[in-house]
Amino acid sequence: MPDSYEPTERTIPTRSRERASYDRALIHSLLDETYLCHLGFVRDGAPVVLPTLYTRIDDRVYVHGSTGSRPLRMAGRPDPGLAVCLTVTHIDGLVLARSAFHHSINYRSVMIHGTARQVTDQAEKSMVLDALVDQVVRGRAQDSRPANPRELAATSVLRLELAEVSAKVRSGPPNDDPEDLELPYWTGVVPVRTIHGTPEPAPDLAPTIKVPEYLAER
Repeated sequence: MPDSYEPTERTIPTRSRERASYDRALIHSLLDETYLCHLGFVRDGAPVVLPTLYTRIDDRVYVHGSTGSRPLRMAGRPDPGLAVCLTVTHIDGLVLARSAFHHSINYRSVMIHGTARQVTDQAEKSMVLDALVDQVVRGRAQDSRPANPRELAATSVLRLELAEVSAKVRSGPPNDDPEDLELPYWTGVVPVRTIHGTPEPAPDLAPTIKVPEYLAER
């Protein structure tokens, strides 16, 4: 398996091309680090972008949805499926420059183009739903009741191949113009972190059930 994905016309950015990467390990790590994506597609001639959960298994990304969802129904058509653009973004810092023009953010992102198709195999669907739960909280799938046949029937999953895919990363300090370096304004980076708070038990949780280790360690 090659170390990098092949660039295509759709995955080569028009701006800041030096920030783009097609490295397979980097792209996989960025996808595995979080669980929220934005799925873009065209419906009735107009663009639509939906936030939803996803997981990666090998060189495929799976997206969670309801059987009543319009994009899921559209992707259920055997040919040609649903043309989509899926994005994942990590915000790492607020970049404050001396000039308003050079303010920016430090980020790591992944963009995937392709044709999404609905997963119909029940064994594959069950595997993906467990992976989706673990994508949000590692170890949770084994610590909860699996989906039953009724729940599986009410849930749809989209499959998207990792073929046309790229990462883009911005890091480091502001890029101020030389003539602005003596201006009397604070400049630098404000780090942004995602943190998890103390788990809050449900009101009906039995007092004998303690917080599991996989939550206590987060």
